[in-house]
Amino acid sequence: MNLFDKAKEAIGKNSDKADQGIDKAADAAKSKWGEHGDQIDKVAERAKGFTRQQGDQPGEQPPPPPE
Repeated sequence: MNLFDKAKEAIGKNSDKADQGIDKAADAAKSKWGEHGDQIDKVAERAKGFTRQQGDQPGEQPPPPPE
């Protein structure tokens, strides 16, 4: 098992903690680049979707972003 697989497994087992980390990172980014808050929120939600997906179906890739 390589490092990437270990990280996916850890995120899958601790998706709630990963979501908290994403929220903290988004808040920090918004404090620096507040004028882009909507975009930062969209990225944070997308990242949370990925962490939830890792808990449900390990090994799957997230769907592509909407155009």
